[in-house]
Amino acid sequence: MTSEIRSIPRPLVRTNQWVIFLSVSIALLTGQFMLLMVPLTAGLLGLIFKFNPIMRLAKLFLKKKPSEYIPEEHSQQQFNQLIAVVCLGAGLISFLFGWTVIGFLFTLLVGIASLIAILGFCIGCFILYQWKQYTHKRSLR
Repeated sequence: MTSEIRSIPRPLVRTNQWVIFLSVSIALLTGQFMLLMVPLTAGLLGLIFKFNPIMRLAKLFLKKKPSEYIPEEHSQQQFNQLIAVVCLGAGLISFLFGWTVIGFLFTLLVGIASLIAILGFCIGCFILYQWKQYTHKRSLR
């Protein structure tokens, strides 16, 4: 019995990362913080209902079968999306309460993380890997 690892084609993940980065950048540059609702809503829908509208729309533009693209592990992307949703949500709530510094901090964190991911290094993946290493070492005691 082989267990297949769920994956997401890299172009769909990259599209989601670009939407996060651009939404955060435009929101912070213009002060239109409600733009954060775009990636926040898409992320929440993806986490709760397994339906990310950004990825679903991007899937329409794939030129090859999804299996022909470099795969990104689904569970890892869910973890990354959870981090993004928490930061975007905390940022948006902070802006709504007038806590501008905290709002900038949370949204900059997720914006920078998405840009770094676009450039090829996944901070969320690193965090999850370190956590798994820590829990494994702890289980050996």
